[in-house]
Amino acid sequence: MKLASVIIQGKSTFGLVEGDEFVDLGSAIEGCPDLRSLLARGALQQARQAAAGAPRHALSTVAFAPTIPDTGARMFALGWSYGDHMAETGKAPPEKPFLFSKHPQSLVGHGQPIVRPAVSERFDYEGEIAIVIGKAGRHIAAEDAMQHIAGYTLMMDGSVRDWQQHSVTAGKNFDRSSAYGPWLTTADEIADPGEIMLTTRLNGEIMQQDQFSSMVWGLGALVAYVSTITELQPGDSISTGTPAGVGHKRKPPVFMKPGDFLEVEATGLGTLANRVIEEDGRQGLFT
Repeated sequence: MKLASVIIQGKSTFGLVEGDEFVDLGSAIEGCPDLRSLLARGALQQARQAAAGAPRHALSTVAFAPTIPDTGARMFALGWSYGDHMAETGKAPPEKPFLFSKHPQSLVGHGQPIVRPAVSERFDYEGEIAIVIGKAGRHIAAEDAMQHIAGYTLMMDGSVRDWQQHSVTAGKNFDRSSAYGPWLTTADEIADPGEIMLTTRLNGEIMQQDQFSSMVWGLGALVAYVSTITELQPGDSISTGTPAGVGHKRKPPVFMKPGDFLEVEATGLGTLANRVIEEDGRQGLFT
């Protein structure tokens, strides 16, 4: 299944994406008003059954929200997870995963504009695959991790490089600077996650491309590591890092500017596409 969070005529809801239609499940399953609650209830089979009689809308008429729009859900993001990306940044392979948090306010949905901050022109792209947790757990063994993964989605980790130099939290969390979507593809549709090909395009030009199996960390190891820190909850996600080809390591550097069109695509997961706009606001003190 492909499960999405959307807005229809100003109302937030969730449902299935089937071809060029959206199947609205927002009121079809008791106690599940959103996608996060559906995962918490373990009600994926109910979603399949409820779809038969649920209202349908042309996909072109809905506005996509972030895959999990609930501000209580957490996103743990991974840095330096692909060997080639480590090499281009001059980083030695870390002994443990390098994590930072993405705040929900930094994320927009598929088709929504991403905002280049007014305080920087060093706005970079990072295409990533994110896993979404469907079953809670603490101290999850690596070999049990797949039982806790509901599915996969995409993330564009918008990175403000000059601010990232003095604070990873700052550089990764400007409001509406990143994108998350377009939908959650359930794990049963992905026979071998390692075969997923991840591609990032800027204005139609391929900037990043690598196979998911090129990650130096296995999914089991990532889930085990994060669940050692905190109890993972349904709707939490782990964004698994980006391949080589980021803009600030190109010669000359390539940074996103207003009007640019960015696409993150992965086999079986769809395409997350967003246009870049300039921030409409004051420069502020720190320019």
